[in-house]
Amino acid sequence: MAEVLLLSAADVRAVFDLPAAIASQRAAFGALGRGEARLAPRLLLDGPDGDVAFCYVSRLPGTGAVAKFGSVHPGNAARGLPTVAALVAVQDPVDGRPVAIIEGEAVTTLRTAAASAVAADHLAVPDASRLAVAGCGVQGRAHVRAMAAVRPIARTALACRHPDTCTVAAELAEELGTPVERAASVREAVEDAQIVVTATTSAEPVVLGAWLDPGCTVLSVGSFAPDRAEVDDDVLTRSAAVVVDDVATALDHAGPVVAAIRAGHLSPEEVRPLGPVVAGLAPGREDPADILFYNSVGIGVQDTAAASVIVERARAAGAGRHVEL
Repeated sequence: MAEVLLLSAADVRAVFDLPAAIASQRAAFGALGRGEARLAPRLLLDGPDGDVAFCYVSRLPGTGAVAKFGSVHPGNAARGLPTVAALVAVQDPVDGRPVAIIEGEAVTTLRTAAASAVAADHLAVPDASRLAVAGCGVQGRAHVRAMAAVRPIARTALACRHPDTCTVAAELAEELGTPVERAASVREAVEDAQIVVTATTSAEPVVLGAWLDPGCTVLSVGSFAPDRAEVDDDVLTRSAAVVVDDVATALDHAGPVVAAIRAGHLSPEEVRPLGPVVAGLAPGREDPADILFYNSVGIGVQDTAAASVIVERARAAGAGRHVEL
């Protein structure tokens, strides 16, 4: 029988903090950029009402295979439930036996925001202090915290679907001790921002390229499927670089990238991977006046790197519980 470590969302949060998550994502993208990671094609399965099921499998040096299966349910916001539900399964690197099963929503929340922080650290202007975030859900909140970890954010504008009643901005301002303003619209939030994060599941653009100032870096984390496009074509055409977590995956799944290529406004050869930038093998931002666009769809090496850290820390802390399968 195999003894498997079960880790709940509370267990994950107890052992996996933002600094550890950011370090894990630096390691993941560095390995990917050096050609040391193995990444299987990403699987998506459409469902009713915009639901999407997904599956990622990958390896990093020294790890067994890690698989994440889950789904995105946009309608969960109205139900008071997380949009993402997932499980992460970890295998032993030598014999392939199951080592751990981890609640995946907690992993996804932190590793996604941490990966965006790594991207921002390489792409955003060094003194970026004005942040705009479209979307006040789990990912929006996580990204406000993550951007503050890599840039001297002095002011954040948060655009929510229901700005008159949303309390997230006030809660984050109290938590972080810096101004977090509730914007009346996405445009109001974005204008004058140096970093713009889109953390929605919108099929229609919520950020337009015409709104962006020179030097702005846009990070899209909700455009994870071909039918999701949080930004318009102008964002990409105005950008000096279009950077993605993985080029092959983005060409099939990153909605704004797919749309821009289909419209003839972008060629596949112009799409750049983040990995070589993090590994120091390719430049990130080259001109402080450039607009840069980063599209994250989410890839397996992010979960593999995060899961490896979580399992190691959980064992050291005695977190979780063991079961025999």
